Amino acid sequence: MHPRFRRFALVVATVGLVVSLFVALRPGDDDEAAVTTTAATTPTSGATTDAPPPPTTASEPPVPAVQTVRITVEGGRPSGGVRRETVEQGRNVVLVVRADVSDHIHLHGYDLMADVSPGSPARIEFTADVPGRFEVELEDSGIQIADLQVRP
Repeated sequence: MHPRFRRFALVVATVGLVVSLFVALRPGDDDEAAVTTTAATTPTSGATTDAPPPPTTASEPPVPAVQTVRITVEGGRPSGGVRRETVEQGRNVVLVVRADVSDHIHLHGYDLMADVSPGSPARIEFTADVPGRFEVELEDSGIQIADLQVRP
């Protein structure tokens, strides 16, 4: 067999394989195509063309990847009272606490702590994987600053 013919046969076989794989593996099958595409017929030619499916719109805006809970402590007390916050189980959460006192911020139940001081906010990052109600407090002072509810 001539080397150029062999190369030509290999190219033709490769192109055939790629086209076959594209047709076999392209997104959607006949059942799905019947549901998601519409056929438009032109009255003069009788030809049909597949129109692209209408764009899908989400009924709700996308959920942010991280839920941030901001708490301010003034005069050693939570500004505006104890902050009540609800998050969905499985969400990534960041607690950011700014305070005019030096203390430790403690997230009970998850047993996470961070130092806070004037000009140096505390930041606690975690995944809300345990459902329930959890107290956030100024640990040394024993003052509750937030009530975090994790819902399944």
